[in-house]
Amino acid sequence: MKPEQLYQELKDLSEKLDVTVSEQSFRSSGIPVKSGFCIIKGKMHCIIDKNISLHKKTQVLAEALFDLPHENLYVVPAVRDTIKKYGKPKGNSEKTNPSDH
Repeated sequence: MKPEQLYQELKDLSEKLDVTVSEQSFRSSGIPVKSGFCIIKGKMHCIIDKNISLHKKTQVLAEALFDLPHENLYVVPAVRDTIKKYGKPKGNSEKTNPSDH
């Protein structure tokens, strides 16, 4: 799958999960800002710096979608693989992965 298509598929999945994806220029903000997931007034958002590479945008969006309930939705295998590749479980940091040892 082409990188542009993969990113678009992630954005489409975000829409199905009621996550608003927006690309903003962080250069003029004057404060250090990082792309990522946030909740504003109870609504989920993934705000991405439009000046980063397409690969990095894909990574940021995949990380944001990892913990959201997408198991019961049809997701293209390449998209599911990307989410698994970049996703980091949130929550209990004491849990360890047996493959880490």
